[in-house]
Amino acid sequence: MTNQLEALEDWAGSLLGQLEPDSRTKLAGSIGQALRRSQQQRILAQKNPDGSKYAPRKQRNLRGKQGRAKQKVRMFRRIRAASFLRVQGNGNTIGVGFTGRIARIARVHQYGLKDRAKRGALDVRYEKREILGFTDTDLDRIHHNLLEHFL
Repeated sequence: MTNQLEALEDWAGSLLGQLEPDSRTKLAGSIGQALRRSQQQRILAQKNPDGSKYAPRKQRNLRGKQGRAKQKVRMFRRIRAASFLRVQGNGNTIGVGFTGRIARIARVHQYGLKDRAKRGALDVRYEKREILGFTDTDLDRIHHNLLEHFL
C-alpha cells in the first residue's frame, strides 16, 4: 500500500507542480470529497481497508427493563457524518479525518488501544477496526481524478 502511494506521489508530483495554486486547491478539494465519500461507504459497510469485516462488538445483555431485546446497532453509525468526518485540503495537502471528541474514539478503534467506556469504568482493550485507510479503489479514484483534471 505504501509503495502504491509513493508511486502515485512520484507520478503526480511533477504534474501538480505545473498547476496554479488556485487550481491545485480546487483539485485537492474534489479529491478530498471523493475520499470522504468512499470512507463513509466503507464505514457503513463495516469493512477494514483490506476488505475484511470489522471485529464484532463484545456480547452484552441487550434486554431492557421490560424484558424485550433491543435491536443490534451498527458501529460508527454517526461517526461517518460529514460534521465529524472532515476534509482539509489546500494546494499542497489533502486530509480526511475526525475532529473533537470523535477523533479520540476513532483513534482508539483505529489502533486497538485501551480506553474507558464511561467515566469511572475500568480500562478496556478495544479491537482494532481500521476506520480510515486507503483501499486500492481509493488509489485508483485519486489517479482517475488527477487524469480527469488534466484532460
